[in-house]
Amino acid sequence: MASESSPPEGTDPVAALCTRPGRLGDWNMKLFQDPRAHPKLVEVFRAFGMDGSQGNPFEGASVQDLASTTQMAKNHASTMKLYEILPNDLVGDQQEQSQIHRETLTFPSFDGTERQMFVFRPAEQSRRVLPVVVYFHGGGMVLTSTSNKVHDRWCQSLAVQGVMAISVDFRNAYDNGKHNAFPIGLNDCAAAVQYIYQHKAELQISNIILQGESGGANLSLATALKAKREGWIHQIAGVYGIVPYISGAYGWPDARKLKELPSLYECEGYWLYTSMMAGMASYYCGEGEEGEKAKETPLAWPYFASIDDCKGLPPHVLAMDELDPLRDEGMAYYRKLLAAGVEAHAKVNLGVVHATSLVFRKLLPEFHNNAIRDVTSFAKNL
Repeated sequence: MASESSPPEGTDPVAALCTRPGRLGDWNMKLFQDPRAHPKLVEVFRAFGMDGSQGNPFEGASVQDLASTTQMAKNHASTMKLYEILPNDLVGDQQEQSQIHRETLTFPSFDGTERQMFVFRPAEQSRRVLPVVVYFHGGGMVLTSTSNKVHDRWCQSLAVQGVMAISVDFRNAYDNGKHNAFPIGLNDCAAAVQYIYQHKAELQISNIILQGESGGANLSLATALKAKREGWIHQIAGVYGIVPYISGAYGWPDARKLKELPSLYECEGYWLYTSMMAGMASYYCGEGEEGEKAKETPLAWPYFASIDDCKGLPPHVLAMDELDPLRDEGMAYYRKLLAAGVEAHAKVNLGVVHATSLVFRKLLPEFHNNAIRDVTSFAKNL
């Protein structure tokens, strides 16, 4: 017989008393039913039919179907439509237009292709040397345009706070029907950073900080890993990744997800669906033997970087959202950075879903404003 100080054999009284969060406790839970969800977020998700009550639109589809160019075109179109219809402006935005100087530059990428970068600079500081935040946009490295009202607004918000922002027009894996598999987009990002470094004097730049959200965070972390491998990591002063999409683990068996990255299960369907992300990850990696190799390659998926890979990297900040399936992969990378001796900080925004600070600016401006202040403070204090 068990004593009063030990549980009966085969039972776990602590687990029995605890309520597991999200879908770990109730597989049928929807975002609007999760008590952790921010009330304003639930309200707008209901209004736009994104609260999960409609069911999983990708249920039953194979990874092969979800990784098709046809499906990527649909994903791109639906995301761009959402960006257009979601309100994004705040009072005072119009007055900021005169405060920002914008220009478009071109740079040669690794294969000789000319690519663009969009520069946002505080107009009143046009003659001052400033840190630059090199921004890589989200979209799973596969979709969304570089210049649109959401991404441009983000860069403008950075510039208003007194840094230069440069948004890089890297090649998406899906590009109007053309398939640019890994590492094309990453190589564009690396070429852009090296070009900016080589032109620091004429651009009036001090430190270079890499920053992105979701797939853009992947490219930020991967560019730093690539720079270390190739011997130009000194060009990068810091990296700030928001809601990093870095594991490619979205098609893993449930048992492996629960063991390594339980948020993929806990927050499934909270705006993001792992089946859809598995298709996008497969499309990014590409086909054949090279595509298979990319699935656990650190430059494609930084989650797989070793501690030795991370040693010697510049300071990092990682910001995750509590109700994001990707939350745990960002936390895992943060811990890997610490184990490697990298100066690293991390935070979790409670009650919100993936990329709230960028996409839901008007709905929850405090998250946008706090993120902008944090990124710019990081850039200025390196």
